[in-house]
Amino acid sequence: MARGPFGYHGRMKGIIVAAGYGTRFLPVTKTVPKELLPVGTKPSIAYIVEEFIASGISDIVIISSRRKKSLEDYFDREVELEEIFRREGRADKLAAIAPPEARIFFVRQTEMRGTGHALLQARAFVGGDPCVVAYPDDLHIGARPLALQLIEAHERTGKSVMATIHEAGDVSRYGVVDPGPDGVSVAGFVEKPARGKEPSHEVSIGRYLYTSEFFDLLEEGWKAHTGGEYFHTYALDRLIAKGKVAFARVEGERLDTGDPAGYLEAILRDAAANPSLRPVLERFARGLLGGGRS
Repeated sequence: MARGPFGYHGRMKGIIVAAGYGTRFLPVTKTVPKELLPVGTKPSIAYIVEEFIASGISDIVIISSRRKKSLEDYFDREVELEEIFRREGRADKLAAIAPPEARIFFVRQTEMRGTGHALLQARAFVGGDPCVVAYPDDLHIGARPLALQLIEAHERTGKSVMATIHEAGDVSRYGVVDPGPDGVSVAGFVEKPARGKEPSHEVSIGRYLYTSEFFDLLEEGWKAHTGGEYFHTYALDRLIAKGKVAFARVEGERLDTGDPAGYLEAILRDAAANPSLRPVLERFARGLLGGGRS
């Protein structure tokens, strides 16, 4: 049984999809996985792992690829550094490099065949348990972990759950939920609806809770797939048609680090919340507003 600091007990598992090329961040992602790009002094993927652990998830699989061996190194022990810090009595440094208190597994997607194909690589890991799936472009800031919010929605409804935010403006570049009459169920889902044709302003973000039935449907779709990329939306649409999907509007703030602009915003927000870095940020802002260096 897993238990997080927020009190959840269960057999929920976690999946992080981290097999993509990260081409928006070239040239750095030619050799460095996008998921290891730092927000502050921690790589972005570490925030997802911490969210899972705080939600009571202790079994986590990371779907990676041949080019991302350094992800496995990051979550392993660094024995030489540990020995140095022990000799120096640096408990703070030892804590900083300690592996997370979770069982981290890796599976590789050997070909870039889409999100549905990637998730199928983790099917054996999931077994018959539900799981929370995270795409590391979406980080969450808030008092209650995002994964826990999905778990609670699943416990209330018994359904798979999509995380959403309410976007008041143009939603034509998003996947948009068509809410059911009860305001909880998902009646439909539209990818990038034409402006003015959107079913709602409830926008899906990169966090899902799936029951094991999702993976059965994913396998079903893969068997009929004829070529090209295979996406998770096949199984999701089937579950929606069966009335087995709910949505949970996220409490807290979502940071989209999937492109350089969003990534920069995440770095600036982290710096603003850090007492040792905020003065640097303020001096820089004063210099910009003053037309020169302060």
